[in-house]
Amino acid sequence: MDPQLRFTLLYQRHYGSVMRYATRRTDPDTARDVVAETFLVAWRRLEAVPDGAAEAEPWLYAVARRVLANAERSRRRADRVTARLGNQRPDAALAADPADAVTERARVEQALRALSEADREALRLVGWEELDLAGAALAMGCSRAAMAVRLHRARRRLARVLESREQGADTAPAMPAGSGHDHRFAVSREELP
Repeated sequence: MDPQLRFTLLYQRHYGSVMRYATRRTDPDTARDVVAETFLVAWRRLEAVPDGAAEAEPWLYAVARRVLANAERSRRRADRVTARLGNQRPDAALAADPADAVTERARVEQALRALSEADREALRLVGWEELDLAGAALAMGCSRAAMAVRLHRARRRLARVLESREQGADTAPAMPAGSGHDHRFAVSREELP
């Protein structure tokens, strides 16, 4: 197959999935940059991209994961330089939006942040990107068996974090009426990845 046609088909078939992957992990502007860089790598290494769609998508996620890691390292480096210049505290960008604290989605996101990056990525690949174990293993660069163990442990740790936070919330005062809690984002523990 002609390389340009193969790349065009790859791009058309997987652009949306890779964009969702990146958007769930960073801000929209950075996500667009990550997707562009991911497909640039795919074009440059087209012969390394697996032929089947089931293998190509995890391969693209693995590339996007590395591009995101590079972007995060660059952001941290820029934050340190800015902090040294005295223009901004390094933790200012990490301040959580107080409005998110009232939603269940924020509760799950907070619990995910308490996990290691490897646990978060395992849960995201299977829960958000809807990859099977083989695809997630390919994206994480490990065997299917190792991915199964990682996923099992990550789910167990997430359940513990949610449970401990829930127990802490039982002692908190009840939310007043009209507090803005949006039940559209409510997620039960059974729905978690």
